Amino acid sequence: MKSNLAIFEGYKIRRHYDENTETWFFSVVDIIQVLIQQPDFQAARNYWKVLKNRLNKEGSETVTKCNRLKLEAADGKKYLTDVANVETLLRLIETGGVKESVGGDREKSGGIGIATKTLRLFKI
Repeated sequence: MKSNLAIFEGYKIRRHYDENTETWFFSVVDIIQVLIQQPDFQAARNYWKVLKNRLNKEGSETVTKCNRLKLEAADGKKYLTDVANVETLLRLIETGGVKESVGGDREKSGGIGIATKTLRLFKI
């Protein structure tokens, strides 16, 4: 298992590679921060908290597929962080939660649609 940091459009994306399953896991908050273009990490974290609670109330299986791994934070310490693989993150975006914020709004998403931005993001 290895962890490393990726940079996408100036945002830091924490990720972890599980060699046993050959799967990358990405920090959900970091991905949301990029998609909604929120420079404030705490605001992106609050956004995920509200979205996660809403999806839980709706009985969404997507949230239950998110795992928690200890990833290094900005202060250098490791904290349990919600992570998900690419498939789960794409399903999360499809649920409408993140899409409602960006919603294909080209002005907010830097001139490209949410789907294009998401696909580019997972090539990091």
